[in-house]
Amino acid sequence: MPAPPLAPLTAAPSAHRRTVRLTVVLLFAAWLVDYADRLVINLVLPSIGAEFDLDRTRQGLVVSAFFLAYALCQIPGGLLADRFGGRRVTLWALFSWSVFTALTGFAWSFAVLLALRFAFGAAEGVFPPASMKVLVERTPPEERGSANGKVMSSNALAAVLTPLVVAPLVAAFGWRSAFWSTAALGVLALVAVRLRLPAPLPRTEDARTPRPALRAVLRKGVLWRFALMMFGYNTIVWGLNTWVPSYLSEEHGVSLTEAGALVAVPALGAALATVLGGRLADRLGGRHRLIVVPGMTVSAVALLLMANTPSLTGFVVLGTVAVFAASLAYMPIFAVPLAGLTPEYVGVGSAVIILGGQVAGMVAPPVMGALADAFSFHVAFGFLVLGAVIAAVMACLTPQDADAFRAAADRAPRPSRTAKEPLA
Repeated sequence: MPAPPLAPLTAAPSAHRRTVRLTVVLLFAAWLVDYADRLVINLVLPSIGAEFDLDRTRQGLVVSAFFLAYALCQIPGGLLADRFGGRRVTLWALFSWSVFTALTGFAWSFAVLLALRFAFGAAEGVFPPASMKVLVERTPPEERGSANGKVMSSNALAAVLTPLVVAPLVAAFGWRSAFWSTAALGVLALVAVRLRLPAPLPRTEDARTPRPALRAVLRKGVLWRFALMMFGYNTIVWGLNTWVPSYLSEEHGVSLTEAGALVAVPALGAALATVLGGRLADRLGGRHRLIVVPGMTVSAVALLLMANTPSLTGFVVLGTVAVFAASLAYMPIFAVPLAGLTPEYVGVGSAVIILGGQVAGMVAPPVMGALADAFSFHVAFGFLVLGAVIAAVMACLTPQDADAFRAAADRAPRPSRTAKEPLA
C-alpha cells in the first residue's frame, strides 16, 4: 500500500501565528542579552587595559579568548541540541553564561580575565545552534528567513543600546558594574524562555526519510563553504566592534560616552539591514549571491575609504555604509542551509556555519591589534577588506537554493565501510 500523503500543518492559523510570534520575541530577547554580554568587553577594553597594564595585542587576546571557546563549542552545542532538544540547551546556556558574566566583574588579573572569558565563551557557544533549532521547530520553511532575520536583528540592536547604556554606567560605577548588570539581564531572559516558550509546530516532512550518518553531514564540503562565507562577514563585524571604540578614544579624543553614541549609528543601520536581508532571502528563495556579492562590494569600498579618512564624521558615515552593506548578507548566508538541512541536523549544520564566524572573531581582534601596534589603526581597518572579499567569493561557490544544496550534499564523499568499498 502506498504511503499516505503528508498532512498539512494542523495547528490553527491563530495558534500558528502565536507560536511564531512568541518564539521570535523570546529568542530576540535571549540574543539581545547574548550579544550585549559580548559587546561589553569592547567598550571597557581601555579601562581594563589601563588597570592591568595591557598593550593592544593583549587586549585583543582578551577578546579572542571568548571566541576560541565559542568556536570550539559550536559543533558540540549543535550535537547537544539535536540530542537533548534546543529548548533545554538554550536554558542551560542562558544560566551558565550569566554566571560567568557576573564572575568577570570580579577578575583581578590578566590571567583570570582570560580564563573567565574562555569559560564565558564556552557557555555562550552552545546557544546559537540550540536557538536555531528552537526557531526551525517553531516556524514553517517559507517564514524561516524573515523570522530569523527579526531574531538576529537583536544583535545589531544590542550594538545600538549597549554603548548608550554601558558607557554612562562605566563612567559612574566602573567597568565591573557593566558585567554584573548584563548578568542580571541574562537571568531575566532565562526565566522568560523557561516559562513562555511555546511547543514546536507539527512536522510537515516525512519523519521516515532516511537520516544520513553524522560523519557524512560534517564531511559535506558545502557546509564548510557557507562557514567560510560567515568567516568573511564576521571578520568585518568583530573587527569593527572590537577596535572602533578604542580608535575613537585614542585617535580623536572622544570620551567613552560619546563613543557609545557614535557606535550606535552604524549598529542601527546593521539592525535594519539584517531584517531586510532576511526578507530578501525569503523572496528570492535563497539565491544569496544576488545579495552577498553587491553588499560586500559596497562594504569593501566603504571600508577602504573609512580606513583612510582623517575626518571623524567621514569615519562614522563610511563605517555606517560598510556595516549596513555587509549586514545585508547575514541572513542570506543561513537561508539555503536552513531550508536544505533535515530537521534532525539543523543544530549541527547551523553550528558548522556559525563556527566559521566565530573563528573570525578569534582571529580578527588580535591581528588588528598587532597591526595597530606595529603600523596604525588605518592599516588595521584596511585589513577588514579581506573579509568582504572572502564572503563574496564564497557566495559564488555555494549552492543558491535548497534543492541545489541537497544535491551538492548528496554528492559529497561519504566515509567507506570497508577498504574495498568505493566512495559514493
